[in-house]
Amino acid sequence: MDAKARQDLQREALVVHASGRPGKIEIRATKPLTTQRDLSLLYSPGVAAPCLEIQRDPSLAYDYTAKGNFVAVISNGTAVLGLGNLGALAGKPVMEGKGVLFKRFADVDGIDLEVDTEDVDEFVNCVRFLGPAFGGINLEDIKAPECFIIEERLRELMDIPVFHDDQHGTAIISSAGLINALHLTGKDIKKVRLVVNGAGASAVACTNLFKMLGVRHENVIMCDTKGVIYQGRTEGMNQWKSAHANKTKARTLTEAMEGADVFVGLSAKGAVTQEMVKKMADKPIIFAMANPDPEIAPEEAKAVRPDCIMATGRSDYPNQVNNVLGFPYIFRGALDVRASTINDEMKLAAAHALAELAREDVPDEVNAAYSRELRYGSEYIIPSPFDPRLIEYIPAAVAKAAMDSGVARRPIVDMDAYRTELRSRLDPSVASLNLIFEQVRAKPRRVVFAEGEEEKSVRAALAFRTAGYGTPVLIGREERVKQTMERMGLSSDEALETHNARLSSANKAYTDFVYARLQRKGALYRDCQRMVNQDRNIFGACMVAMGDADAMVTGLTRNYYGALADIRSVLDPKAGNEVLGLTLLLARNRTLFLADTAVHELPTSEQLADFAVQTAAAARRFGHDPRVALISFSNFGNPDIDRSHIVRDAVAVLDSRKVDFEYDGEMGADVAINPELMRLYPFCRLSGPANVLIMPGLHSAHASTRLMHELGGGTVIGPILVGLSKPVQILPQGATVNDIVNMAAMAAHDA
Repeated sequence: MDAKARQDLQREALVVHASGRPGKIEIRATKPLTTQRDLSLLYSPGVAAPCLEIQRDPSLAYDYTAKGNFVAVISNGTAVLGLGNLGALAGKPVMEGKGVLFKRFADVDGIDLEVDTEDVDEFVNCVRFLGPAFGGINLEDIKAPECFIIEERLRELMDIPVFHDDQHGTAIISSAGLINALHLTGKDIKKVRLVVNGAGASAVACTNLFKMLGVRHENVIMCDTKGVIYQGRTEGMNQWKSAHANKTKARTLTEAMEGADVFVGLSAKGAVTQEMVKKMADKPIIFAMANPDPEIAPEEAKAVRPDCIMATGRSDYPNQVNNVLGFPYIFRGALDVRASTINDEMKLAAAHALAELAREDVPDEVNAAYSRELRYGSEYIIPSPFDPRLIEYIPAAVAKAAMDSGVARRPIVDMDAYRTELRSRLDPSVASLNLIFEQVRAKPRRVVFAEGEEEKSVRAALAFRTAGYGTPVLIGREERVKQTMERMGLSSDEALETHNARLSSANKAYTDFVYARLQRKGALYRDCQRMVNQDRNIFGACMVAMGDADAMVTGLTRNYYGALADIRSVLDPKAGNEVLGLTLLLARNRTLFLADTAVHELPTSEQLADFAVQTAAAARRFGHDPRVALISFSNFGNPDIDRSHIVRDAVAVLDSRKVDFEYDGEMGADVAINPELMRLYPFCRLSGPANVLIMPGLHSAHASTRLMHELGGGTVIGPILVGLSKPVQILPQGATVNDIVNMAAMAAHDA
């Protein structure tokens, strides 16, 4: 990422962190607390019952409290990312982010705790007494060598897992890569010569785990800023470096690299030269993991050694060593067996499970995200962070290792059932959204931002470009766009492609196109000319219709239905499709797909059936097996009102079409998603709660999604416009910059 892109990203990150509720986390209740009885059960006097039971048997804390799914992310801020000692408070955004990753990837509740001391004894004494509150401790961003002492002492003092991710996370992921790189090159782990550049927490942990895998001590040379760590060296040494000191004549990294089979870098950009790489052994393995820029770029290494296998910490190169592949799933497995620690056996099990997963066939949705077939080989030795199977593979392997090594306090009896439970923990649509955005990065598009003079549009366009989604095209007057950017503090070298509808050289072609469509609908040529010149939605839609752009996003300054009317005057529906609004509600690890939430006020039975077919197909694209409920005020004829007949008839239409998904109706929304209520109707065709709700009319659809959006309790995405011949998305007028970027990416994906 160049300096300009990094500056754009940093600016947008500040806005996102400060927008709405500041920060990235909040606490939500898992039980209803609305009535006096709720209060008496969940607090006084009812709460006394679990307190007394836990006093009698402390292990019951896992049954009556959140302890078993609760991890503390703890730091003193002395080694924050690559930024150094920022202090406890400045490290808080990273710790909050770590908690978000725990939840997103493994459904573990993580809460950050920043301890404002650099004194080891004070830090240890603070954390050691937190054991009753948490099921595990994730130490983060603590500088070496203090991090080694802190982790070792806390592991001795506490009876819950203590894991310093900066050490062991990187070690586990890179070990998985090393296992596969050695397999592909046919090298014997007991014979390879390995050079490690860096002697901090990650480097020491990686070296320790490599040796546990089978790399011989005498075949490892570790270097730091003062050169090779050799036996007899006294300058800049400590007990952790001394453990890896070796007998060698080499004194510099250049000398150490001669004939080496493996290079592992956890140091700094540019530490390795092409000359060093040239002198490595045949089929060299190079893990250049300095962050954000590797010790040597893959293209530089491959230019002189095309036979090398490369891994970095970067997402824009193959084989990313990304800690998110490890820590969420390791804690998931450890928590599920109530492990007393995370031991070496569990770390090795995670590394081997990751290595084995990389050798499996890659799911189609992951391949689609990268727009190429990912297959085990030199460009794919580590799984993608978006592989949906990670939640099943890694925790199961860690849990089994915990049981086999005797640190599990609640062994899993049925491992197959446990794997099924793991698969159900995460909503597949969340991963699918990430995969959609990755696919857009792989095939960037030109996307029109119709309201280009608005500050939100400019910020969103910059964020869209910075994210690598493609080229944003602003519609507006150049001087107004320039003024907006100046008001935002942006320089002219950050200029975005801008088209003035009135002055564009494409106006005649666009006018002719619109006139051909509307001349028999009462429009004169001059009317069409005025529309193209003055209406940015018309102009932008023409750009998309005639191939001058791939997709479009609009809606900030116009009523949704006015914008939709403009667009429909330029673009037709796809053949055999209805144009409809599809809204995703993501809440409590489940997703509901609602339609139509934007277009049809009172759809007919045929249209409701069409909505069901199109929305079921969308649900499948997001990884769900659709169970469709056609929603009504009545439940299967009770009460019998006129509008419910239309919903009932839509079911009959679906019967006649012999569709390949579950469906039923008419039914209330509560019956559709509540299994207890659904059991009152044993004849219902649905095998479980519905995940697709076909709404009977625009009033109910709009009200339900807007209430969810305003009251919270989940994430609302959409309405996503479905069924047009070309991709256009219309935003609600209160959309945030993040909303605009996401919808622009959605539009780009459909292009």
